[in-house]
Parts: sequence; C-alpha cells; structure tokens
Amino acid sequence: MSEHMREHRSLLAVAEKRLLIRIASHLPPPIHSDHLTVLALAAMALAGLGFWLAQWDSNWLWVVVGALAINWFGDSLDGTLARVRRTERPRYGFYVDHVVDIVGITLLLTGLACSGFMNPVIALSLLVAYLLVSGEVFLATAVRGVFRMSFLGIGPTELRIVLSIGAIALRGNPQVTFGALGRAQLFDVGGVVAIVGLLIALGWAIVQNTGALARLEPRSEPRPPTERVIPRKPTVLVARF
Repeated sequence: MSEHMREHRSLLAVAEKRLLIRIASHLPPPIHSDHLTVLALAAMALAGLGFWLAQWDSNWLWVVVGALAINWFGDSLDGTLARVRRTERPRYGFYVDHVVDIVGITLLLTGLACSGFMNPVIALSLLVAYLLVSGEVFLATAVRGVFRMSFLGIGPTELRIVLSIGAIALRGNPQVTFGALGRAQLFDVGGVVAIVGLLIALGWAIVQNTGALARLEPRSEPRPPTERVIPRKPTVLVARF
C-alpha cells in the first residue's frame, strides 16, 4: 500500500498523541515497533483469557483491565515509535498492525463468549460487525488514501476505556435492571449497543465514501470505439524434436 493519511478525531486523540510521542522519545533503542505489536497481541489474548477465567474468580477482571492498558501501550505506540525514529515501513506496518487487531479482537470476543458474561450469539454478531467495519475502512484507505480511526469522537482508546469500566462493573453486578422489562446481562446490553453503533458507522461510511468516489470518477456515456478490433486467431505452437 502506498502512503496514506491517518485521520484520528477521537475525544482523546490530541492528548493521547502528545503522550505517545513523549513515551516513544524515551524508549530504549533496542525496543522497536515489532516488539510493541507482539506485546499488544499478547495483551489482547490475556484479556480474553481473563474474561474466561473470571467466571470462576472475579479477580481476573483486574487482569483484564491491566491487559487492556498494556494493549493500548503496544498497539498505540508501535506506529508512533516508527514515526518518531523515522523508521516507517508503511505497507508492512499497515498490514501487520491490522492483522494483529483482527486476531486480537477475535481472541477477546472468544474469551467473552466463553465467559458467560456475554451471550455467544451476541459476541459472534459483534465480531462480524467489527470485521465488516474493518473491511470497509481498509477498502476506503486503499481507494481514497485516508485511514479513519474514529467515528463520532469514539476511537480505539475510548473503546478500551469503556470496556475496562464494564469489566470493573462486572465485579459488582453482571446484570442491569430495566424495571418492568426485567433484567439482562450487562455485556449483552453493551454488545447490542456496540453492534448497532458499528452498523451505523458502517452505513455512514459507505454512503460518504461511495458519494466521494462517484464525484471523483463520474459516470460517462459510452463512446464508440475509434477503430474496429479484429480478434486474432489463436497461435498454435508445434514442438519439433
């Protein structure tokens, strides 16, 4: 992939960027972006494992919170470190970073689906919605050269914070009450809200990007060919021994 522009307009984007640049400037030289990418993936796997084990011991939810913080550190800092040191590898970095994201969210939601805190159908639907949005973002990046990292002020960092708050809330009461409507699992409600939000973001992005591309490449009337094309007869090769 060629160079593309990163568009990050989340609520915490400005403060986060300053913090990441400062951290990257003080990291020891032996540490490079690949180390941070692997750390991010391992942390997401640990978060999924923590959710699964928390069904027997709620103290594992603290591990989930810590793992999400470590994931933020690795996932947010790997690209920043490369840019600060001017060691960017645009195609390699784009591919590896987002493959790791896809695998990581799969591990996380697998852990949630097996934990009993979220209905497996909702977890699977959330994963599908996330992958649909990811696919659209990757296609838009390829054809428009803009990689959008947030929607309505919500980006990866904000989502980690919300997920961490939810994990802590599970220690008190894993269910929410809707009065006469009854009770429901906290993470089932959160999962449905996330699915709806992702699908709205997907629809909005499709409309916006399709419109922008249609303006860049307007449909034209078909034109007659300038000359007649006569198909050639297939060439037969005869082997001589």
